[in-house]
Amino acid sequence: MMTDIQIKGLEGLQTLLDELPARIEKNMVRGGLRAGAKVVEAEAKQLCPVGKTGALKESIHVSMRTRQGRISATISAGGGKAWYAGMVEHGTARHWIKPKDRKSLFLAGLERKVVLHPGAKKQPFMRPAIDGKASEAIETFSAHLRNRLAKIEAGK
Repeated sequence: MMTDIQIKGLEGLQTLLDELPARIEKNMVRGGLRAGAKVVEAEAKQLCPVGKTGALKESIHVSMRTRQGRISATISAGGGKAWYAGMVEHGTARHWIKPKDRKSLFLAGLERKVVLHPGAKKQPFMRPAIDGKASEAIETFSAHLRNRLAKIEAGK
């Protein structure tokens, strides 16, 4: 699940960034993206349902990537112990559970060849976090850039 947020009307900012050395520009944008993504990450952790282990909440994190000159921030959940993140976010349909490498399943003290799982109700936490905090994330991004630009201007 990926959502790209496009920001328009930043021509003046681009002019200032063009005047800066590429390394400083890259670090500023990278820091601003991380700061904005952290806002959404915090909201996702707040909205995340917590089970017995809390592994799903712990798995929510921000990662940064630069590819072909394009910097991106990704907020993800799952992996490792919390492989079920997508099932929590989107829910599951009713389905049959069959043993993979045994003849039967042992459930509630009874031996079964197959079990009908009723499905799981969706409990979205990532999408509402993005929807609810997108504008605050953009504000955080621009505030980070303004602060960095002010420091650079003061140093001249």
